[in-house]
Amino acid sequence: MDNACYLLECAATGRRLLVDAADDAPRLLALADGRVDAVVTTHGHWDHHRALPDVVAATGAQVLVGAEDAADLPVPADVLLRHGDVVAVGELRLDVVGLRGHTPGSVALVLHDPGGRVLALTGDGLFPGGVGATGGDAGRFTRLLDDVEQRIFAVLPDRTEVLPGHGEPTTLGAERPSLADWRARGW
Repeated sequence: MDNACYLLECAATGRRLLVDAADDAPRLLALADGRVDAVVTTHGHWDHHRALPDVVAATGAQVLVGAEDAADLPVPADVLLRHGDVVAVGELRLDVVGLRGHTPGSVALVLHDPGGRVLALTGDGLFPGGVGATGGDAGRFTRLLDDVEQRIFAVLPDRTEVLPGHGEPTTLGAERPSLADWRARGW
């Protein structure tokens, strides 16, 4: 499925957060040298959590997921995330942004790096060229695009780096001119 997984490490404490244990647990564990303190699953679709049981078994990592998607995981969740929560990784703080529509409990994580970078790990909520699939449901599409516009584009700078759950990174500045086109096309 060409999923993207992200490993964040607090430089001060060494604490590590894995975002989406999508597949290939041995590769993820090797990347992390077998050390993962927590795993955030951005949403409950199987292609974003297939390696979660093996990663958790090997590391004892805490499992975090959007509250409405917790029942979709293959392991119990330790923390149910809601829009406005903060995930701590050592001294790093990531804002939880609910992006309802792709799934009811989809979440993105926003990190304001101490060096001035802003990263938005958006799962399947936002990609280069549009928002995530909503199964052709106009209500779900509108909800997702509304959340993306109000909770991402309206509050973050254009330099924000978007790290999606599939495909290449982009920036909000590169995507902003297309918002009206996305709404008009309905996907």
